[in-house]
Amino acid sequence: MTPSRDIDTLLSIMARLRDPETGCPWDVKQSFETIVPYTIEEAYEVADAVERGDIEDLRDELGDLLLQVVFHARMAEEAEAFDFGGVVEAITEKLVRRHPHVFGDARDLPPERVKALWDEIKAEEKRLKAERHGGEIADGSKGRLDDVPLALPALTRAEKLQKKAAKVGFDWGEPGPVIAKIREEIGELEAALEAGTPQDPAVAEEVGDLLFAVANLARHLDVDPEDALRGTNEKFRRRFGHIETELAAAGRPMEGASLEEMEALWQAAKAIERTASD
Repeated sequence: MTPSRDIDTLLSIMARLRDPETGCPWDVKQSFETIVPYTIEEAYEVADAVERGDIEDLRDELGDLLLQVVFHARMAEEAEAFDFGGVVEAITEKLVRRHPHVFGDARDLPPERVKALWDEIKAEEKRLKAERHGGEIADGSKGRLDDVPLALPALTRAEKLQKKAAKVGFDWGEPGPVIAKIREEIGELEAALEAGTPQDPAVAEEVGDLLFAVANLARHLDVDPEDALRGTNEKFRRRFGHIETELAAAGRPMEGASLEEMEALWQAAKAIERTASD
């Protein structure tokens, strides 16, 4: 089968892969639950390609992510629930519905009104969705934060929970009190360590509280905590790599180096980065 730009070709390939008699044994045995981790992984691969500025890799990774959509849609079609066309129809309807200032008669609105209108439309969508699922939100048995997906990365979910709470006024108006909260959480973590051991569940709980407070500070500073930590992770990898390279050039294994030696090389890596950025 030759490569094609036609989505129908991709759909037919997926159908063949899932054929119980002539398809791929691995693809045939998959389910929504087993595919989800791959879907999440591919979304991160897309983000990584964007972060690296690799446009060719981005094309490939977007293809991998599209395959995940096609895979889920094919399994749903086999279950007679919906098909790929239904997925396209759903997102098309949503985009048109949420942009009346583009596709409807609510044109020439200022940006703040566009945002308010978007929130109103989403709230109505949520109400209708609740009605389809038995009125959970309408009768108060489901809270405002319950629809923030559990599968989100923890920092991203913390930010979304905080944003939703802020919409009803449960929030500090500026970064200062958040920084004070971080100091408070550090004190509670230190107290938990003094009272127990690093393995004590109370210590883990206090670490979680501290991370949540830091995510809150990032939100107040308009910094994406996931992006910020991803950048720091890469910085750590780069500087640690400098330590490895320098020790290897000296013919020494890392295991034989002292912490002081490695710290000196770490500081050298920082100096090189500062020079390069000047």
